[in-house]
Amino acid sequence: MRTLMVLNIATLLLGAGALAAEKKMKMQDLPPAVQQTVKEQTKNATRVGLSKEVEKGKTVFELETKKPNGQTRDLIIDAGGAVLSVEEEMALDTIPALVKAAIEKSAAGGKISRVEMVTEGKEVSYEAALQKNGKKSSVTVKADGTLVK
Repeated sequence: MRTLMVLNIATLLLGAGALAAEKKMKMQDLPPAVQQTVKEQTKNATRVGLSKEVEKGKTVFELETKKPNGQTRDLIIDAGGAVLSVEEEMALDTIPALVKAAIEKSAAGGKISRVEMVTEGKEVSYEAALQKNGKKSSVTVKADGTLVK
């Protein structure tokens, strides 16, 4: 029992530390190059959130948007305004057939609650949130339909 309590406290502290690393930002407080990228990336979307965080020792900015169809699109932008990664919510029937088949196989007997296309540089993968037997999980699939371990 005592071990469980110590683990719970450690989890809370680690979680609080992770939250403290992310700082909500206002547009006017962003570096000019990041402001320009935010403006370009929100022309056809609604800005939902802006934050600053440190990932692997580097300061990055996260832009959360909502497209007109209600789907989300989140971007990680470096201090120079370059887009490092994009996570874009997708309808299951719009993703490549091999990817869809791999996700559906992983979800067999369960439900696919969300699919996102993740682009990092030239690498594209798909992440799916699954619910099976009351348990939540996720699966990542490369663009060629192979599962990422």
